[in-house]
Amino acid sequence: MNLVALVPVFVVGLLGSVHCAGMCGGIVGALSVAPSVGRVVPVKVAAARAPLANVLAYNTGRIGSYVLAGALAGGLAQGAHALTRLPALQAGAYWLANLMLAALGLYLMDAWRGLARLERGGQVVWRGVKPLLRTIGPLDGPGRMLAAGAVWGWLPCGMVYSVLVTAMLSGGVASGALVMLAFGLGTLPMLLGLGLAGARLRGALARPRVRHACGALVLGFGLLGLARAADGLPHGWVQDLCLAPGAHA
Repeated sequence: MNLVALVPVFVVGLLGSVHCAGMCGGIVGALSVAPSVGRVVPVKVAAARAPLANVLAYNTGRIGSYVLAGALAGGLAQGAHALTRLPALQAGAYWLANLMLAALGLYLMDAWRGLARLERGGQVVWRGVKPLLRTIGPLDGPGRMLAAGAVWGWLPCGMVYSVLVTAMLSGGVASGALVMLAFGLGTLPMLLGLGLAGARLRGALARPRVRHACGALVLGFGLLGLARAADGLPHGWVQDLCLAPGAHA
């Protein structure tokens, strides 16, 4: 595993987490202090009372689910390892990973909502996982917050799906898990801030300028990878800025 190749994945998680502010920022703040699943705590109240241990536990569970999903995705691809050695399939995989990244950038910029349709498709998975939240009981401590985060990590999310493509094409179980770990750690600063600071940070991140700037940078990563796939750019330092399936194996 080339650890340098995980840097773009981390950055994508960091930039793409502005999407989390709109999608689940309020829920993160509320879950951090809610005494039960059935009670909704206003985000401003949550920001004032959210204990750090609960927020850390929730995010540990969430990232753990990402790592598990990455391991499963990498394992599925590893089962067809002989096929991934074929040049045509390797090239197709590289194009797919970077097309998904470009789609994520456009999604963050609200320029194209194709990934939203993918999220709606993921509702099938979420409907099977969501009932587990009711079995956890009152979210009154880090242990139960850890469990809630692990369940919430399976929430349908176009951003997560776009990086899962890279995890799937990374070459194996361990490398797929590392890809999603790097991505999850990239989202951690934003979601820690949302859990502790609440509405104020969420409002700042919802500004169109912020979303457009982050989306443009993510789009740039995807376009850079596509240009390299078309041999429009030399290898070398460019490889460290691209999501290349072969680079993670």
